[in-house]
Order: sequence, then C-alpha cells, then structure tokens
Amino acid sequence: MLGNFAIYIIDIYQRTYKKELNNSNRFKSPNHIRHIAKNTEKIISMGNQTGEGWLLTGEMVELIEEGVGNIICMQPFGCLPNHITGKGQIKELKRVYENANIIPIDYDPSASKTNQLNRIKLMLSTAFKNI
Repeated sequence: MLGNFAIYIIDIYQRTYKKELNNSNRFKSPNHIRHIAKNTEKIISMGNQTGEGWLLTGEMVELIEEGVGNIICMQPFGCLPNHITGKGQIKELKRVYENANIIPIDYDPSASKTNQLNRIKLMLSTAFKNI
C-alpha cells in the first residue's frame, strides 16, 4: 500500500483540480487514491509497480463501478509496462465485470490511424449492441 507521505503529496497535487471537478455539473472528481488501491486488489497485485502499476487498472475499475461500461485504454508509445497493466488486465476485468466493454488502442506515431479508428468503431458497435 502507499505510504502516508506519498498519500500526503498526492493529496496536495490533487486538491485544486478535485475542488474544481466537485464544482462541475459535468464531471466528478476521482476517488481517493487509497480507495482506488483497495478496489484494485481483486484484479492486480499492489506490488505491481512498473509503468502505471496498479493505478491504470484501478482507474478502469473506478469507471466501471461508476457505471461507465465502455472504456478506451490508450497505450502510449508501445509502453511495455502499460501493456502489461492495461491490456494485460482487460481479460480479468471482463471476467470480474461481465458487462465491461474495454478496448486497448496503441497510440504512437507508428500505429496505423485506420487500425485505431476501426478498433474504436468496433468498440462502439459493441456498446450500441449492449444498450
């Protein structure tokens, strides 16, 4: 689990934007990092510290539990750690949350724009079918 000092620093950095998100009619501020970490434990080990570690998976869990069933998981620059903690966890997320519609998209200069768009269209067609 995260240490108290790390949590304190995260809270300082998040204070302003969470305040503004809470004042918004369109957006919601993210849950506290400890809550995200706790919800992630059923999917991925908290010991996973590479790339975004468990945080990327935790953010997807948070979205799913808030009713967002369609998620595009952008994978920047062929980042191997994020492929493991993002793309690698999608199968388990779909097992735990059966209605989750998650698609990983590689987003880097070498990725085909046509392939990216086709994968997003496929995700959207599944989303419409699930409605």
